Formats: sequence, structure tokens, C-alpha cells
Amino acid sequence: MRFPPVSDIKRMRKSLDITQIELAKASGVSQSTIAKIERGRTSASYETVVTLFETLESIKQSEKRDLTAADVASDKVVTVQSGDKVHQASDLMRSTGYSQLPVLKGDTPVGSISERGIFELLRQGSTMEELGQTVIAKVMDESYPVVADSTPMTAVTTLMGNSDAVLVSRKGKIVGMITNADILKLI
Repeated sequence: MRFPPVSDIKRMRKSLDITQIELAKASGVSQSTIAKIERGRTSASYETVVTLFETLESIKQSEKRDLTAADVASDKVVTVQSGDKVHQASDLMRSTGYSQLPVLKGDTPVGSISERGIFELLRQGSTMEELGQTVIAKVMDESYPVVADSTPMTAVTTLMGNSDAVLVSRKGKIVGMITNADILKLI
């Protein structure tokens, strides 16, 4: 079994709607150790991490529930604002390793920008200098679909047939993003 990063223990536990105490009882790992791991205050042994992930997986299987958007979404969403310049988006993509970013106006998704879109504008005749100084709102693509964190992954994968990413929201706030790479990790 391939395990996600240790930082995903809390996200997985919460997506299963179980408390630290319930996870402690099921895994045999103390609640205080789980709390320290989730806060990043201790470096857990490999054995402890394996035990926690196997327990979480076992709980998920016993509930026989489908994965939801919250189970798969990355919880760190890197975004740009519609008023930013294209060079800022390009710099951010380079520094984070992401090939696409949601574009927001305040907290509201209004578009997207990607390496592919930037290269297409260059192929159409824009110079790098002109494009770099262009406001993102003038060249952005359509916004990614937004789904609730409880949306089943079967619905998310259907949406991704027409989009490179899906934004995940909880109570109207963007809390995660699912890309094609995230889907491939499930295989």
C-alpha cells in the first residue's frame, strides 16, 4: 500500500468523521500521539504511521463508502487574483511546480490560468514582455467547476472529462483542489 504524506492523517480522519479518540481506540496509538502527529509536533515512527493509515483505510472499507472530493483534494490551494499580472502567475507556477492555477476575485473563483494557455498566447503572437505585463483577467480561461467537499469522486471524475481541475468548497469557501494528477494517484 502506498501511503499519502503524514500530514494527510488529520484530513483522512476528519473525512471519515471520526475523532482522535476513536482512531486511538481502533489503532492502539494513543490519542495524545495522534494529536501531536496531526499538529506536526512530533516525528512519528514508520510503524506508527503505517498503523494509522491502515486503520483509517480499514475504517473506510468497513463503512463501504465512496471516496469524496474531500478525501482526494489537496488542501493547499495556490491561487492568483484576476488583477495580478501574467508574470506573477508564471512565477508562482514555476516556484510551486503547478501547471495551472485558479484565478480568484477576492474569494470568488472567476477563471483559470495554465502553462498551456500562456504558451498558446505566445504561439498566437504575443511577446513575452507584453504577455508578462498583461492583467490575468484579460487572458484567463474559464473557471474550474466547484463541488462540495462531500461530492462523490464518481461525480468529480465525470466533471474532469471537461476540465483540468475541480475546486472543492465547504460552506461556500474554497478549501481544496483536485487535478488530473490527484486522480492518477488513486490508481
